[in-house]
Amino acid sequence: MLTKEIHHHFIFHKPYGYLSQFVNNQNKRKNKRLIGELHDFPEGVMAIGRLDENSEGLLLLTTDGKKSEYIRSRKVEKEYYALVDGVINDDAIEALQKGVTIGVNSEEYTTKPCTAFYIHSVAEYPIEDRKVRDERHGPKSWVGIIVTEGKFRQVRKMTAAVGFPTLRLVRVRIGNVKLELPAGAVKKVDDFDA
Repeated sequence: MLTKEIHHHFIFHKPYGYLSQFVNNQNKRKNKRLIGELHDFPEGVMAIGRLDENSEGLLLLTTDGKKSEYIRSRKVEKEYYALVDGVINDDAIEALQKGVTIGVNSEEYTTKPCTAFYIHSVAEYPIEDRKVRDERHGPKSWVGIIVTEGKFRQVRKMTAAVGFPTLRLVRVRIGNVKLELPAGAVKKVDDFDA
């Protein structure tokens, strides 16, 4: 008789300044903070996708490799809020929607068409009010971007390609799972409704 393997799933709000990994196996990253330091996760837990050290927000964790593969696929939308340098305009939003050319692995890559929109308030999500830079350095604005692909630092490269570099990046949704926890908090769930 086969017994069903028990998997563990977690919803996590990765704070700014942490790497999306549990073990530091690189010499050049000796002083880096890892998400595994924040909670006692069971053995075999992995992050589904990554958020770089300077990015924050929704991160799903699991021990189920098939679940991880599905959520990372193009079948599941990922929504980001990007605080950008300057007041983003219609031309930039339209360019993001159509797809922009970015560098990936030393080659040019044109992103797939996506959804991009203005954000007037981030109050819908538990996003910390964190100072990014002094107001005298010019205006900032928020833009929402929904993608189904995930190239290395893609959203940051996309906003830079249209002339509005990202100052802060927060993932707020993966599929049907929304960011609801405060920074650093984790919630164990039976499964993901992604």
